[in-house]
Amino acid sequence: MAHDEDPRATRSREAILAAARTLLATEGPPAVTHQRVAAQAGVGRATVYRHWPVPEELLLDAMVSVDLPFFREPTTPVRPWLHRELRKLATEQAMAGVIAVAWVLMRGAAQDPEVARRRDIIVASGTERLGVALALAVDSGELDTTLDFYDAFAIVLGPLLYRTMFQAGIVSDELIDQLLDNVGSWSPSR
Repeated sequence: MAHDEDPRATRSREAILAAARTLLATEGPPAVTHQRVAAQAGVGRATVYRHWPVPEELLLDAMVSVDLPFFREPTTPVRPWLHRELRKLATEQAMAGVIAVAWVLMRGAAQDPEVARRRDIIVASGTERLGVALALAVDSGELDTTLDFYDAFAIVLGPLLYRTMFQAGIVSDELIDQLLDNVGSWSPSR
């Protein structure tokens, strides 16, 4: 942001981003539209378009700065909890707006350091949260694994992204179970 930017533009931008975060946290990615954000922020839709001409970039900015509801507060047994979390995530990933954000991240991160920084924040948050859940499973004797959590995140999330983005398919419960099996050996009480 330039130092000589109009304070009104700064205020409207902050209000728009706050509104997008609120909608994302309360209603999920489909709610983050120019029209809904404008209404929530109390600004005109043209103002939202002026700051974020591309809807996916607004969603991306909101996603980077909001505490996404995935992999929080794991419970034991971990495997059923993790299955439910992956089911929620797979359902959200299949939504057009989320797929578009993933494309923006993949395409933009290679060329734009700021987009790469945003991607890294999202990946670090997900890796850390999944790591907490897997550590709980290991500590409770439910999971035996030699994977580091960064690799586990790739093993679990990569196929979900591939299925939703490249195959335009639905993530089945069987696929989620297979991905969890790929993380390590789960106790029979799963």
